[in-house]
Amino acid sequence: MTTFLIAIAALGGGLLIGWLLRDQKGKNNIHSAEAKAKKIIQEAEEKEKDVLIRAKDKAVKILEDARLDQKNILEDLSKQRQELNDREKAFSAKLLEIDEQKTQVEQNLASIETRLKEVDTMKEEEVQKIQEIASLTKDQATERLMQLVEEQNRDTLISRMRKLEEESQDEIDKKARNILAVAVQRQAGSHVQETTTSYVELPSDEMKGRIIGREGRNIKAIENLTGCELIVDETPGMITISGFSPIRRQVAKRALSKLIEDGRIHPGRIEDAIAESKRELALDMKKAGEDALYEMGISTAELDPKLVQILGRMKYRTSYGQNALLHSIEVAKLSVAIGEQLGADMKVCRLGGLLHDIGKAVDHDLQGGHPELGVQIMKKFGMPEEIWYQSIGHHEDKPRTLEAVIVKAADAISGARPGARKDSYELYVKRLEELENAVNSFEGIDRSYAIQAGREVRVFVNPTQVDDLSAEKLARDIALKLEQELKYPGEIRVTLIREKRVTEYAR
Repeated sequence: MTTFLIAIAALGGGLLIGWLLRDQKGKNNIHSAEAKAKKIIQEAEEKEKDVLIRAKDKAVKILEDARLDQKNILEDLSKQRQELNDREKAFSAKLLEIDEQKTQVEQNLASIETRLKEVDTMKEEEVQKIQEIASLTKDQATERLMQLVEEQNRDTLISRMRKLEEESQDEIDKKARNILAVAVQRQAGSHVQETTTSYVELPSDEMKGRIIGREGRNIKAIENLTGCELIVDETPGMITISGFSPIRRQVAKRALSKLIEDGRIHPGRIEDAIAESKRELALDMKKAGEDALYEMGISTAELDPKLVQILGRMKYRTSYGQNALLHSIEVAKLSVAIGEQLGADMKVCRLGGLLHDIGKAVDHDLQGGHPELGVQIMKKFGMPEEIWYQSIGHHEDKPRTLEAVIVKAADAISGARPGARKDSYELYVKRLEELENAVNSFEGIDRSYAIQAGREVRVFVNPTQVDDLSAEKLARDIALKLEQELKYPGEIRVTLIREKRVTEYAR
């Protein structure tokens, strides 16, 4: 029992001590929190005082700056006011001076008008006196005087006018002859007339048989792919290539030379040789165009490479038997020579003269006259109007520019020289072109070639558009159109070829 009481007493004492400790700790926490709060409040008050002090300093500085700006503005306004006052005084003085000058001018004008009236009065008095003496009015006296002068000097005046006209015309003709003489002397080149045949030399007559092939398959393949006729006759060591297109003849000649050099002659190799010849010919035409530009002193950078190649294509084009590229170079040189004497634009004369017949490079392949084709080509490659106008200007009766007149004259000089052109050849080529154009007007035609001097036309049709049955009808229609539209001696053989070729690659 005693032990239990002691335990209870100890428990109560422990509880009392814990409560006292807890109460003391709470008071300590309260005092600590109050101290912290006072510290925070104190710090806030100090910061507030610092902010107020800074704000006050800043406000003072702003006020001082504003007073300084106000002072400067007032000083500027004072200066401007003073300047305005000075200008106003000067302006007033100037106005006074102008008023004085105006008054003086008005007085002078009044004095002049008075004197003019006095002079007019004196003139009238003098005229009246003269009229009274001569019994003639002023107009009558003037007319009479002119009649007398005209009657006395009529023959002299007419003679003088005629002499001046003759001297002027003689001087113009003399100067024109001198200019043309100088131009022609500076460009006195020779031209070799083109023909419609080319020749390929053979190493032996045995090669003729290989070129003809079994049942003529090789020679037919060459003729079909080039559009030229191969004439194999008894002439030893030579094969003749006939065709009105110089480009086709050149392709056939190059291909034959390659086949003869290689020794392998069969349809497959023939196609390869012709394709390779076309590529080489394209490079040769580009080089010919570049050479022409170099000869004329024109940089190749000024023209598009494709336009240069079209220019070189004229190497294999003739006009009335005259080589078109050589003719164009000659026209350009003549234009420059004449233009130097007349003060024309040398660039237009040089480049316009060189490109004036550029349409002839493609008139075998495209519809239209070469002047219009030339304009289209040069516009396509960005040539200015003063250049492309030369293509049509040299065919107009009255060209609208001095350079076009010069190019027209140079073209006439180059083409009219004795031996420069041959009309019969050009007419022959024109007939063959009309023959091919008439055939190509039908639908389904892939390509056509006039061969054997126009006595035969070979027509290749598109096999997907023309079948075997319609091919016979198309051949009859072509023959009928040629009979109705074209005038030709003898007869024309129409050979229509329909070939379907399928190519596939095994990889």
